[in-house]
Amino acid sequence: MSRRILVLAHTGRRAAMTAAQEACTQLHSSGLVPVMRRGDLEDIQAEYGVLAAPTEILDEDVALDDVDLGMVLGGDGTILRAAELVRGTNVPLLGVNLGHVGFLAESERADLAQTVHWVVERAYTVEERMTIDVKVWLGGELLARTWALNEAAVEKADRQRMLEVVIEVDARPISSFGCDGVVLATPTGSTAYAFSAGGPVVWPEVEALLLAPISAHALFAKPLVVAPTSVLAVEILTRTDAQGVLWCDGRRSIDLPPGSRVEVTRSKTPVRLARTHLTPFSERLVRKFQLPTHGWRGPAPAAAPGTQLTQAPGQTVRHANPDGSSEVRDRTVSDSGGVVE
Repeated sequence: MSRRILVLAHTGRRAAMTAAQEACTQLHSSGLVPVMRRGDLEDIQAEYGVLAAPTEILDEDVALDDVDLGMVLGGDGTILRAAELVRGTNVPLLGVNLGHVGFLAESERADLAQTVHWVVERAYTVEERMTIDVKVWLGGELLARTWALNEAAVEKADRQRMLEVVIEVDARPISSFGCDGVVLATPTGSTAYAFSAGGPVVWPEVEALLLAPISAHALFAKPLVVAPTSVLAVEILTRTDAQGVLWCDGRRSIDLPPGSRVEVTRSKTPVRLARTHLTPFSERLVRKFQLPTHGWRGPAPAAAPGTQLTQAPGQTVRHANPDGSSEVRDRTVSDSGGVVE
């Protein structure tokens, strides 16, 4: 049975629709079956006519559980939309960046043909990214429950009014202050909204939860990094009538009246991302943010066996012996810079 590849595209962009046609054609010519959602396919056909490659329709011709992988053509927003679709299944997502930074994407538009080749050859690994469960309470009543891959952001609903909040970790209050909002994020989301709010960059393999205040009027309103087993909470105080709004991944919103409480915990359901090459996160960070690294020399090479050591004049050290006595020993420096006693 041929493998089925779900092609998800941002059909509001002509570049994404063109890339989707190319991907479907290359997948079909390689013996794989391209799959699309009906709405995406109709948008492309309305613009370009019938696709050259036969394409199955998701939930009509094939179920999501029968899909081998999802190729996402767009920016991080498109990948976040795709994550809503596949979360809770075993379908990994492989992103092709057609946007700006594209931190969640694995390859760029110019590498589309190579990316299809990697998909055909199964030349990718799959990693699981932590997500968070989000609950909204009001007076002991559960108003809403949702989730996020990047972050849950508590924001002020009225740009003219600050929110008065108190932040909490593991059922203990930390501080209260006026602010524009608070970002509750995963390591994956540390390079998104939380980063813009002044939060730290956290490597994806680190298991942690983040809290970053937005424009807080307080002496102590610093970003926090807590254990993945912790419970983060933000309460909107009732000393003003300022309304808030909760945004999850910038896609799902919930109104927050005064007295609302937002709780965030680690979810048991991750999102699976496909990786085609084992690029260190530090390298991805430098490339995506175009960070300057001029002048970097790298780690000093280790001294090879038998390397000639030269005396470092004037460098001595007092060494303690097991019997309690001590003696002065010279220190030498290897030709590669390592100090040896």
